[in-house]
Amino acid sequence: MLTPMPPDGCNVEVITWRVERENSSRAAPWWWPAGWLLAAVWAAAFPLFSGVGTHRVWGVCAAGGYTAAAVAARVLPRPLALRIPVAVALTGAVVLPLLLLLLTGQAQSEVDVIERSGRLLYERGTPYLEAPRRVEEYTPYLPGMALLGIPRALLGEHGWAARYFGDARVWCAAVFLACLVASRGVVRQPCLVRGGGDARFTAVTAVLTASPVVALPLCVSGVDLPLAGLCVLAIAFAVRGRPVAAGLVLAAACSLKWTAWPAIPVVVALLGCAWGARQALRCAGTAVAGTALLVLPSALLSPGPMVQQVLAFPTGRGELATPAASSLPGRLLAEQGAMGWAAAMALLVCGAIGVGVSLLVRPPTDAAAAADRLAIGLAIASLLAPAGRFGYLALPVLLVVWARSVDTPGAPPDAPPTPIRTDTSSVPVGGVGSVGGGRPS
Repeated sequence: MLTPMPPDGCNVEVITWRVERENSSRAAPWWWPAGWLLAAVWAAAFPLFSGVGTHRVWGVCAAGGYTAAAVAARVLPRPLALRIPVAVALTGAVVLPLLLLLLTGQAQSEVDVIERSGRLLYERGTPYLEAPRRVEEYTPYLPGMALLGIPRALLGEHGWAARYFGDARVWCAAVFLACLVASRGVVRQPCLVRGGGDARFTAVTAVLTASPVVALPLCVSGVDLPLAGLCVLAIAFAVRGRPVAAGLVLAAACSLKWTAWPAIPVVVALLGCAWGARQALRCAGTAVAGTALLVLPSALLSPGPMVQQVLAFPTGRGELATPAASSLPGRLLAEQGAMGWAAAMALLVCGAIGVGVSLLVRPPTDAAAAADRLAIGLAIASLLAPAGRFGYLALPVLLVVWARSVDTPGAPPDAPPTPIRTDTSSVPVGGVGSVGGGRPS
């Protein structure tokens, strides 16, 4: 069938009109509905095989949402086929299960731990019980995590405000999303960022939030999400040459869990390579001082319980066994006895040394390189730790995806620590390169 032609002499308009008409009638690429269908299969496994009630609730809701998203992606034309499935998936995998779990008061034990530690911090100045008798009474987090439980201590246990705004998951999710949005604002320079960068970042953030990697922990516990958000925000500040801000954000992350500590050398190496040694030292000093300021008060008030609960318990050397028992290599080695545990720790140290040497030999120069290096280090730690969960691998995935959703032009490795030039007179059409090496010309 012939396509109606606009009047003669309008060749550009004809081409544009035809392209828009063809794009609006084309279906989404095959991998788009396939991805949502794969997520639906993953979610559907939880109600069938998981013994955790919150996981089963999430799986039922999310499986329906992902299936509906796959159908919408298959039958709708562009651009609806790219937008509607994300909204449907967010509704089914995040909004509905989170509201249902909040209404019924269901949560993983981590949420209760954060809220109890917040109450202890508010009442006693330390989040650690002196003589815990059960695993549920342990607080395997640093004192900063207890701040997310303060709203429960202030709002109490009864009433709609306590139910919705006292739950630690809400604040974990709020910190995570706020850090993602702030990271985009930090790295964004309108005269240097390619057109469509904001739209791409929004789309990637929405898909990432709707994916099982974020949706499941956001609904059932949320404990690792604030750490992830703070890490990406610290990298964003480092890319922009703001060492004090990066150090303060690192201090906040490192006061949540000691697993955030590898972020300090990565961010410092990025600053040192792109902006100079002075900026790197300012960031390192701020991060260390800020972490000490947040952690030391509780450490001085209850040093023994803190060491036992924060260091010994998560590494499998506490008086009680940790429930983090996924079949990862480090866990399997630790189950072989003292020699197996020593072997797992030795491999973990070797991995840390390897990442450290890579930072000295080839330091990262942009957000993608820094995020990848930190993701590798955290993945090694998750795989080789004597006690760990598969869920810990979500943070490396978040780092890698985030870094590729923003344009972050950095300074050349040999450049002096001066702000990135904002004069666009010599910037070629299309702007600077994308994450992964693009720099202003």
